[in-house]
Formats: sequence, C-alpha cells, structure tokens
Amino acid sequence: MLKLLPQRLYVRIYLAMLASLLVTATLFTLVHWWHRPDQAGLHSMYMLLGIVGIIVAIGAFPVVRRLTRRLERLEANVEQLGAGALSIRLPVEGSDEVASLAASFNRAADRIEALVGAQKSLLANASHELRSPLARIKMAVELMQEQASPLIRSELDRNISELDQLIDELLLASRLDAAEPAAQSAEQLDFTALVAEECARSGAVFDGDLVVLAGDAKLLRRLVRNLLENAARHGSGAPVAAELRLCHGAVELDVCDDGPGVLEAERVRIFEPFYRLPGASEAAGGVGLGLSLVRQIVRHHGGSVVCLPGKSAGCCFRVSLPV
Repeated sequence: MLKLLPQRLYVRIYLAMLASLLVTATLFTLVHWWHRPDQAGLHSMYMLLGIVGIIVAIGAFPVVRRLTRRLERLEANVEQLGAGALSIRLPVEGSDEVASLAASFNRAADRIEALVGAQKSLLANASHELRSPLARIKMAVELMQEQASPLIRSELDRNISELDQLIDELLLASRLDAAEPAAQSAEQLDFTALVAEECARSGAVFDGDLVVLAGDAKLLRRLVRNLLENAARHGSGAPVAAELRLCHGAVELDVCDDGPGVLEAERVRIFEPFYRLPGASEAAGGVGLGLSLVRQIVRHHGGSVVCLPGKSAGCCFRVSLPV
C-alpha cells in the first residue's frame, strides 16, 4: 500500500509542495543565523527568498506542464472520438490517475469502435441480403400483373420501387460510413457538366460557373440528384433552380425550390436518417435517407451542407466543396 502512495497524483503534488516549503524554511533559517537582523541582513533574506521562489517556480514548471500536457492530449482525443475518429487511442504514461484515465478511455474507445463496426456490418449485410427476396418479389409481381387490377399493379410497383430505393440507399450509407474520406488524388471531373446533366434530366433551371474539382463522380452525381429530387418533391410544382459558383477558394452549389420551406428549428434535423418533416406524407415519395446521404457524401469530400431560407419562398440547400 505504501508503494502505491507516491503514484497517486495528489500525493505527488502534496509532497512537492512540502518539499518546496521545507527548502524555503531551511534556507530562511540559515540566512537568519548567518546574518545579523539588521537592514542589510533583512535585505539579504528578501533577496534569497526571491531567488528561492524563482528556483521553485522553475523546478515546478516541468512537472506541472507534463501533467497538463497529458490532460490536454486526453481532451483533444476525446474531442476527436466524439467527432467520429473511433480509432483514436491515448498513450498510457505512468501509473497515476491520468494514466488510469487514459487506460479507461482506450478500453471505452475499443468497445465503442467494436459496437459501431458490428452495427455497420449488420446494416451492410442485411441490406445486401434483402436484394434476393426483393428480386423474387419483382418476378412474382411481373407474372401476376395481368391478373391484378391497374390500381393494385400501380401500388405494388410503387412499393417495390420504394423498397428498392431504400435498400440501395442503406447500402450506400453503410459503405460511406466504412470508407475513408476522399483522397486529394481523386479523379478530376467537370462538376459543371455533371450538375447541368442532372438539371436537364429533372427539368431544373441551371446557371453556373465552370468548375473542375477532384472527387468521386458517382457519389457527386448522387448528391446532386438527391437534392434536385428533394426540391422537386417539396417544391409545390414550381421550377427548381440550381446555381453553381466559385467562392473564396471553394465550390458552392445552391439548389432552391418555392415550396412551403423548412422551419429554422428543423433545418438541422432534416439531415438525420429517416427524419420527415411534420405533416410529410409517405405518399409523396422518398424514404427519408436522401438528405442524410447528401450530408455523408459532402463530408466524404471534405465539405459541408446547410439548409437556408429561400430568396422569396421555399428553401435552398447550399453545398460547399473544396476545389
């Protein structure tokens, strides 16, 4: 038990304070005996006390700095873990409370990483396995279409299409979760042409600068398509407008609609998986993953996306990507 006492952080600090006080008292006593208590002697004692204070401060600084540096590393790693860097770990230095805390942090991070990994694997595998029964359902519906009424066939087709879209987006979401951020060496692509093609496909109005950036063409196309489809779905039938521009070393893409808009309190939550705005109907289409995928793709490319109020009505989704 006595061997463990010096390893306790509070004991070490306490002993350091006692040692400093002991050294100060000893030197003060020596000066008192060596000098007569006249003005010169008092002046010498004050000087010596000042020197002792400086020596103690200089000697204590490395000890305190080492302790605070370890705590700063712990704080920084906790922030990184909270931001999603699940592989982050702390070096365990010494055997005091900070070392024990670092070891506890590493054990918790191991457990969190294992749980999240298992969840991602389950989601990816489940989404993949759903492909086979969905294909069989499609085949069965095709065979029975002549026997079913047009209304039933239309409803079956809509449900199967929605299920197919859900599985596709779940698979993409799980792959993005497991993938590393896009490397700087990603392929150079004509982003203006990509956005223009998607706008022509959906009937949106497009205006933009010539932009070439590095990225995954398939993912960026999915990003633009999801934004345009979302705007068309909630735009009350009004034309959708897309604008692309270079701004302060970044690419900004605005996709705007003239729909009812989004309340300020909902502008962050709409990027959550499966979140629907109050009053939204499933009959309107969509599975609640489109905007969540947009945010994942944007972050995968080192960018950001926000929902802003429209210029006159509706809302605008602004995507910012590094050039």
